[in-house]
Amino acid sequence: MATRKVTEESIEEPVEERTGENSGDGYTEIKMGGGWYMTISLAHSDRFEKEYVELAKERGGVKKSRFNLNPSHVRMLAEALIKFADDNKL
Repeated sequence: MATRKVTEESIEEPVEERTGENSGDGYTEIKMGGGWYMTISLAHSDRFEKEYVELAKERGGVKKSRFNLNPSHVRMLAEALIKFADDNKL
């Protein structure tokens, strides 16, 4: 199995939080490197009249890939990511 070298700089980059364009919408941006950001935002679907959490990979203000997540699963995902990182010494 290949191993990946993780430097302290890549781990300790600050997480910037700011309010989304519409008041009341949550927005968080994580700087990844090479101009890439992971954005986490609370969005609303007019078509289905539901809220969802959008995870996106973004560079230069353009979203390259997105994943929409039911808000009820956000905490479960966060806990699974922490467990995964702990189990794999990341």
